[in-house]
Amino acid sequence: MTTTPDNTPETSGEAQRPEVERTPSEATAPAAPAMPAAAPHAADAPTAHAPAAPTAESSTRSPMAVGPLVAMLAIGALIGGVAGGGVTAAVLAGTQTTVVGTPQGPTAITVNDPGDATLVTGVVATAMPSVVSLSVAGGGTAGGGSGVILSEDGYVLTNNHVATLEGATITPSIRVSLADGRIFDAELVGSDPLADLAVVKLDGAENLPVIEFADSDALNVGDRAIVIGSPLGLTGTVTNGIVSALNRSITVRSSAVPEQSLEQPLPDNDVDAPFDFWDFDTPGDDEPSSPQTPQATISLPVIQTDAAINPGNSGGALLNDQGQLIGIVVALATAGGTGGGQAGSIGVGFSIPSNFAQRVANELIADGTASHGLLGATVTDSINDAESTVVGALIDSVTPGGAADVVGLRSGDVITVFNGVPIGGSVDLTAQVRVLAGGASTTLTYVRGGVAQEVTVTLGELQ
Repeated sequence: MTTTPDNTPETSGEAQRPEVERTPSEATAPAAPAMPAAAPHAADAPTAHAPAAPTAESSTRSPMAVGPLVAMLAIGALIGGVAGGGVTAAVLAGTQTTVVGTPQGPTAITVNDPGDATLVTGVVATAMPSVVSLSVAGGGTAGGGSGVILSEDGYVLTNNHVATLEGATITPSIRVSLADGRIFDAELVGSDPLADLAVVKLDGAENLPVIEFADSDALNVGDRAIVIGSPLGLTGTVTNGIVSALNRSITVRSSAVPEQSLEQPLPDNDVDAPFDFWDFDTPGDDEPSSPQTPQATISLPVIQTDAAINPGNSGGALLNDQGQLIGIVVALATAGGTGGGQAGSIGVGFSIPSNFAQRVANELIADGTASHGLLGATVTDSINDAESTVVGALIDSVTPGGAADVVGLRSGDVITVFNGVPIGGSVDLTAQVRVLAGGASTTLTYVRGGVAQEVTVTLGELQ
């Protein structure tokens, strides 16, 4: 997403001891009607798919876990442009209405040599009709980003920071451009700044091509990863890479609307934001590039990819080699620009896993808000404690009667695995706890006195 405010806002820097039970307050939004049952696809909706619920959680997850990363949200701009691409021979036969020799619309799929088309171009032909561009205005600013179509009647999933213009407004004016050139007015129906996800509804839409969800828990490091979105306003842009890492955790600034977050006490994990809006907190970089300002942050579980992600890709699709959604693009890392310029992709981008995104989207459509788990403990990184002997999230304290207290966790315990995911520190634990809904039960492993123990915990619900 790119915003075009009168004064460019500053952003968050490195997280300082995020705590599991204290995070930015969740933005509220008007309740929305439950998603109606999908109607049959229109004949002219190319390669449309009904949303598919993820399969049961994989019992085996990637063993990769890292300490916290701090990434700035990818912000995009203007909507427009011509997309290139192609299709494989197998897809070509089923998408004749959109596959042409020369571009005929804003995001027409161009095929110059069908006999030499690649797997990536086949994915593009499958998924591009379900990827949209958003143009948003409100709160004295304007900007845009990307999104994916969830239902034939026009529910669209995007980032909360796209839909609310980085928390500038909870009543945005939204226009959505489809791959076939149609434009719809849209309204915000559900907002979740803790997951940085939002759902908007297109007015009068029907028979839209729907994105198909894949099971993000079944991904492997090294799997192909393809991004479709609108970086820098270039709609229908395609980039290709691999899944670089799974179960990453990053800290980004909260996009909660200020008026709403002020209704409750400020979270205890506010941090200074010494880095420029476009900069990524590079490890070992101790020199701030702008004045320090307090900034609330959130912790997100993400898929890391080397497929190029740039400002404007926010809310766009991260796809597998079947054209199925494996993630919603949320942030990028940059090495920092010079002279106030915008820094671009360095091959380190992040997406919200599709299973998490789908759960949140369904709740936003049904209720306008989404539920998140609460462990009831404040934690820090065990690496910073001289007495800790294992990597994990070190418990500082537990809330009496909270989920952690009920299962016997106490100060000094180090949580090393949560819900099957290795925990490298406080940000990892916070992110993974928030993935689950309030009231969900899962297992966690903790180390006390050099002995590892596993318990089943039923989470509370973050209010």
